[in-house]
This record gives sequence, structure tokens and C-alpha cells, in this order.
Amino acid sequence: MGKQVTKRGRRAALALGLASGVLLALPAVAADLMTEAKARGTLRIAMEGTYPPFNYKDPKTGQLAGYDVDVARLVAGKLGLKPEFVTTEWAAILAGLAAGKYDVIVSQVGITAKRQQAFDFSVPYTYSSPQLIVRKNERAAYASLNDLKGRKVGVGQGSVFEQQIKAVPGVEVKSYPAAPENLQDLAFGRIDAALNDSLMVSYLLKHSQLPIKAGPRVGAVERMGVAMRKGNPQFKAAVDKIINDARADGSLKQLSLKWFGADASQEPK
Repeated sequence: MGKQVTKRGRRAALALGLASGVLLALPAVAADLMTEAKARGTLRIAMEGTYPPFNYKDPKTGQLAGYDVDVARLVAGKLGLKPEFVTTEWAAILAGLAAGKYDVIVSQVGITAKRQQAFDFSVPYTYSSPQLIVRKNERAAYASLNDLKGRKVGVGQGSVFEQQIKAVPGVEVKSYPAAPENLQDLAFGRIDAALNDSLMVSYLLKHSQLPIKAGPRVGAVERMGVAMRKGNPQFKAAVDKIINDARADGSLKQLSLKWFGADASQEPK
């Protein structure tokens, strides 16, 4: 699977700070991105490229694949543009968008109030929530993050889950650069639980032989959208319509079922 990591689509306070600083230094752009992209004929799309099943390089073909890739192709196609993919490390992805290195990010970027100060987002195309992974013989019942007080919890470095669990007093937090090490420590009893994204949990467990299982969902639903620079209302409106139409006609649901076996295109009720 290459460099497997935890949910980084909703992280990077440091990257946001860098991006915000870059954004403030940029001159105002008069032309809407729609006009620029149409003239160019391509839509430059950034993603991490190391985050299956969302976006990664297929080891058989060497080409990008995943849910984000399919969504990006759908959006570009409906805009009448050729998708031009750019892979970049998560730590620099928001700053790269602010600097105009690409047009949009389609890489599970969480829509947060802080990020919306610096960027615009499309309507959500993915909904998910935090979920625990525990050992198969776990008997403790965790109904919320507060129930993890006195326990050791593994999370991805710089992830939104790291921020969430560190806000709970009494929890010992251990951060990992990638999911395999996190899950191995869980299986071997070095930590008591791992916290990740609900969509990622099913994927990780499907590809793991370790004695672990899905635990309860323990947080609020989160929304992921297409990130873009501010000041492009025509482009944003067009992308919003494409995503809303794809949700209404079921094509977004089909892409979700293809990669997750579940419908992540609708907010859970």
C-alpha cells in the first residue's frame, strides 16, 4: 500500500498557518478561476497520493487511484476540463494551494471554520466520523472519548484525532507517522485503542491480519470538500452544482460504495 498513514485530510494546523501567511502576501486576482481553467483546458488537482483508499498510486499500474481521484475526475469532466494531478506532501498542500501551484485540493480536506478563513470549500462530498479500533478481546465499553481516561490511545501525527484526544484530560496519547505501527502497537498491547476515521477503519481492518476490531464511533460527523482559493465564485458555484447533482443522481453514492462499501456521500442521520 506504500506509505500508509492516518487520516490527514483533516489536519495540518501548521500547514494552515503557512498557507494563511502566503495567502495574505498574494495580490488580488481579478479573473475567476473558471475563466483561467477554461482557457488552459486543464484543472490542476492536488492530492497526497499516499492515502489509500482515498488517493494513492496503484502498485499494478503506477497510476493514481482512489475515491478522491474518481471524484476529481468527475468534477473535471463535468467542467469540460482535463484533470492534471499534482501529488504533494500533506504538510505543504494548503500552502501550495494558496501560492497558486494548483487550482484545487481533492484529498479529504476537512471543512473547518479556521480553514474557511483562508480558503473556500465546495459543498461536502464525504461525511465520516471518528472511530476507535480496539483489540478483539477488548471488553471495555467506550461510549465517548472521556471513557478513555487512564488509557493509552494511538493517533496519527498532526491529525485532527490527535487534537481531539489531547483535549481530553487523563488520556495518554501516542502519535504515529503511519497506521501500521499504530495498529501493531495496539495488537501487542502497547496502547489500549487507536482513533481514526470511520471510513479508514473499515479499510484498515479489511487489509489487516492483526487481532483487532472496529470499536464505537466517538465523535461528531466531519465534512470533507474540494478546497480552492477565495475569490472564485463562478468556479465554486459550478463545482457545488456538480457535486450536488452527483449526489442527487446517485453517482457519488456509487463511487463511495465502490471504495468503502458504504455511502459516505450523505450525512449520517
